[in-house]
Amino acid sequence: MAEVLGIAQQTMAHYEGGVARIPVDSLRKAAHTLAVSIEELVGDAAPKRAAKRGPAPRIQRQLEQLHQLPKTKQQAVMQVLDSVLAQVAR
Repeated sequence: MAEVLGIAQQTMAHYEGGVARIPVDSLRKAAHTLAVSIEELVGDAAPKRAAKRGPAPRIQRQLEQLHQLPKTKQQAVMQVLDSVLAQVAR
C-alpha cells in the first residue's frame, strides 16, 4: 500500500499505528485501491438502512469539495474540524 500511495513504508506504519494522520488525498486513493468506501476504510461505515433525509449527502459533497482543495487548504480545514470535534467531545 505504501508503494501505491507513493510514500515510505515507515510513513505507512505511522498511519496504521495512529501516530500520523493520512492526508485526505491519500485516504481517497487507498479506499479506491482497496475497492471500499472511505467510511469503510476508516471503520465508520454505518449499516445500510432505508434512505432517510439528513446530513449524509451534504457531508459527502463537502468531502468531495475538500478533496478538490490544495493540500495546504485541506490541512487548514482538517485542523479546524479537529478543534471543533475535540471541543464537542468534552
